[in-house]
Amino acid sequence: MSKKVMAINCGSSSLKFKLYEMPAETVMIEGAVERVGKDDAIFSYDYQGKKHQTVQPVADHDVAVHLVLDTLLAEQIIADYSEIAGVGHRVSNGGRYYSDATLINADVEKRIDQLSVLSPLHNPVNLTGIQAVSAALPDAKEVAVFDTAYHHTMPVVDKIYGIPYKYYEKDGIRRYGFHGPSHQYIALKTAELFPNNSQRIISCHIGNGASITAIKDGKSVVNSMGFTPLAGLVMGTRSGDVDPQIIPYLEQQEGMSAQDVKDMLNKKSGLLGLSGISNDVRDLAKIAGDQSDERHERADLALKVFAHQIQFYIGAYAAELNGVDSIVFTAGVGEHSALVRQLACQNLGYLGVKIDTAKNAANALSIETADSTTKVLVIPTDEELMIARDVVRVAQL
Repeated sequence: MSKKVMAINCGSSSLKFKLYEMPAETVMIEGAVERVGKDDAIFSYDYQGKKHQTVQPVADHDVAVHLVLDTLLAEQIIADYSEIAGVGHRVSNGGRYYSDATLINADVEKRIDQLSVLSPLHNPVNLTGIQAVSAALPDAKEVAVFDTAYHHTMPVVDKIYGIPYKYYEKDGIRRYGFHGPSHQYIALKTAELFPNNSQRIISCHIGNGASITAIKDGKSVVNSMGFTPLAGLVMGTRSGDVDPQIIPYLEQQEGMSAQDVKDMLNKKSGLLGLSGISNDVRDLAKIAGDQSDERHERADLALKVFAHQIQFYIGAYAAELNGVDSIVFTAGVGEHSALVRQLACQNLGYLGVKIDTAKNAANALSIETADSTTKVLVIPTDEELMIARDVVRVAQL
């Protein structure tokens, strides 16, 4: 019997959703409410091949949830709220407590709130979305799907930091890894498409937020993000890995507070900080290619540092896996930027990587040459589908 299942991803000022008919995995409608909390919020959705968009006041996430649900009624996708059997919520950090998706109850909500100290930009708004849906759909089974859960298979040597062990035991300070649903989807999809090249996968989720995962036999071995989503690669506005001593140096020499440094590392660094222009790869690629633009050198530098970090982690994770069968690029930049893929792969000949320029420019599924001994793939991710599958499995729908 088919069930309607919704996947929800709440940001600080947004709510993204997809409604599925399960188990067929048919997308019935998808969309987003952006600029939540503003008088000019944007509500857009795709239904039956048509795009719809309105601009209107959306005071908070409660209003956003009702806006989405009322649209389902207006479009006659559902006749009553009770038709939605389950809702899956993406939750950033489950800490050491959740190695799998879980049914949401009062204790789980409390734990998500407590873990906000680890993901202060994400967990609080994830919880807001959960509470808004609970109020609107009291009969639906709600499931929390954690970004960190997929990475609980990491060996201890890959997740522990070189600080006193007591902090690992007492405070749970360790590498957690993120973007779990995306990397898990890539593992499954690669195995489906190329079963002979899926034992050792390096999954590169490259968007405004970015992380790389080494995957062996479908399981996460290590992820480039760490205790928080700040670690690892240079990202759109996040610094990625830095020398920890930089933090007290800036506090002492520049008079910055801990919050100032935290904001700088999360919101003013990465591509934006390096270029002084933009966190968008498309903007930077255009400027870097225009020699007449006085900003082109900084834009070029930012892109090269960005790509170099990807290359660096691919090399490290190839060692972690004792080789690699497939390198997969996914997410907004990974799927659409031929330039970033070309730069990231240009020194990987020792891994048997050879890129076909024409296929790369076309964003083809397989972008390696015929004589490349490693597959290089471009696979669109589908985190919402992984969330919907977890709802059906965990809620036993």
